Amino acid sequence: MNKLTIRDVDVAGKRVLVRADFNVPLSGTNGVITDDSRIQATLPTIKYLTERGARVILCSHLGRPKGKVVEKLRLTTIAQRLSQILGQKVIVANDGIGPEVDKAVAALKPGDVLLLENIRFHPQEEANDTGFAQTLARLADIYVNDAFGACHRSHASIVGIARYLPAVAGLLVEKEIEVLEGLLANPSRPFAELAGGAKVSDKIKALENTMDKVDCLLIGGGMAATFLKAKGYEVGLSLVENDKLDLATKLMQRAAERKLPLILPVDVVAAAELSAETEYNVVAVEKIPPQWRIVDIGPKTIDSFSEELRRCQTIFWNGPMGVCEIAQFARGTQAMAKLLAGLEATTIIGGGSTAEVVTELKLADKMTFVSTGGGASIRFLSGEKLPGVEALLNREG
Repeated sequence: MNKLTIRDVDVAGKRVLVRADFNVPLSGTNGVITDDSRIQATLPTIKYLTERGARVILCSHLGRPKGKVVEKLRLTTIAQRLSQILGQKVIVANDGIGPEVDKAVAALKPGDVLLLENIRFHPQEEANDTGFAQTLARLADIYVNDAFGACHRSHASIVGIARYLPAVAGLLVEKEIEVLEGLLANPSRPFAELAGGAKVSDKIKALENTMDKVDCLLIGGGMAATFLKAKGYEVGLSLVENDKLDLATKLMQRAAERKLPLILPVDVVAAAELSAETEYNVVAVEKIPPQWRIVDIGPKTIDSFSEELRRCQTIFWNGPMGVCEIAQFARGTQAMAKLLAGLEATTIIGGGSTAEVVTELKLADKMTFVSTGGGASIRFLSGEKLPGVEALLNREG
């Protein structure tokens, strides 16, 4: 990575504003944190700074409050969990900016940690408002971006603030970029990409960009329906992006020209409805009932995917194989997770719901790397620049 990091700047006694990504999943009316992976992932950066006497100001979003105060999206619960795992009290501000925040920052001592309120409570954040970015910048001497999961957003606390402070990468952003750069530049071969999720449009650029770099491409999840329809199969009421059928056809033709194995499901789990109570069955892809929809890959597909993946030395996986929120339709996704966890290969999980699955199955520590950013990792693999990374200072030479 050609960007400066926190190791390249003197932070002792400085006010350091760290943009973190504490956008963790919550459940219940009390907002219980169900997966604190993103909080844990930022600990190395926070500890590095506190151990060197920095006055740490943390900034994050949670959910999509759309520029308004939403009580259940306050960061109080995040501060409590962070205090527990950090082993020190995290001070909580009542806002992202304003006189009370200024007072709290002024009172910080070396090694203290302050967490600002949900930055998306302010509509100026997502609008990348210049004045808002300047106000945030006045809180600190140095800006650190450690929110890889938000690096594809051109928001005030991601991009705007970097115009007014020395801006460097945190240890998490550094690690994420190094892993993904290595994946594209020098993977151990054979190198497989396992792609799933609902839509082709979310991943089409990544598929186009990685197609010349991988040795096999396996496509499951909802996006497989678009490829199957492009091949002439009837897919019932499955979600199909009709405007992407030509693109799917071109990708398959390109794979054939390259002699690249592009492996689609041969059987699927099809269901009458998207509910736990619905009727469902395993069917061959040629026999999907007209009023049913694809909700998972079938057992023969699990076997064919597994056979291909076992021979690979590097695997990048992004996107579930089915509607994994419903237990009956999560078997394909769980099978892939368990398979990858048992391989000797380099296994990289591309964030988002895929990361949540491997964490829920307690398999994250069995993977080589689990990214904290689904959208950001896909954008990076698409060959596109990440605004949040581009805004940081370059390393000279």
